[in-house]
Amino acid sequence: MKATIAALAELLFPTLCLACGTVVPGREGHPFCGGCRARIRPIASPLCPSCGIPYPAGEGPDHLCGPCLLDGPPLAAARSYGVYETVLHDAVHAFKYGGNLTLGERLGRLMAERDYPLFRIEDYDLLVPVPLHPRRLRQRGFNQSVILAREISRRRAIPLDFRALRRIVDTESQAGLKKDERQSNMKSAFSVPAPGRIRARRILLVDDVHTTGSTLGECARALLQQGAEAVGALTLARAVQEPR
Repeated sequence: MKATIAALAELLFPTLCLACGTVVPGREGHPFCGGCRARIRPIASPLCPSCGIPYPAGEGPDHLCGPCLLDGPPLAAARSYGVYETVLHDAVHAFKYGGNLTLGERLGRLMAERDYPLFRIEDYDLLVPVPLHPRRLRQRGFNQSVILAREISRRRAIPLDFRALRRIVDTESQAGLKKDERQSNMKSAFSVPAPGRIRARRILLVDDVHTTGSTLGECARALLQQGAEAVGALTLARAVQEPR
């Protein structure tokens, strides 16, 4: 009986690819059809094992990038599902600015189900979504990072605390800013209202897009200063500057 109902639901309400509208067979819950899925470039080796920036194929084994060697970033490790372009770019915009929360849940599922190079989600014991300032949250009506983190929490059985970190400065939008401008914009933008909630915890920050790492880095500094044991980051997409 259940199989019959499922087949009828598939016929009447087919799952459509959220990029091109093609029917996705089997109600597998994936937001994209096979063709669109093939257009997503996963972040894979070779990469920097610290910040997760990928290198062009054929550049040898995984190795630390120059900035990580020089600066020693606060993040223990950062990984992303795929490159911020084409399908993932459009999906992030539909979710974040179009208010498509169902899409956000399915994108969070993708993040949760992937195996990442030199990185295990299970090595962390608390998920903390990157917070929005209250004014921005009122404007948007939701925090996209909470939606993603909630799905990861459900599927990986890792606790989620969306109150562990607070955005106390209503910063200028990061879009269009250079790296040094982003770092200056984010300085002291976050606080930890109850340090006991994060002390000695291995925290995994969750966000939608990793651009320069300024936001994630400032979040990590705030958490580490208040006693977190380690801070990593997982994002849906990673902005990658192509070599010229």
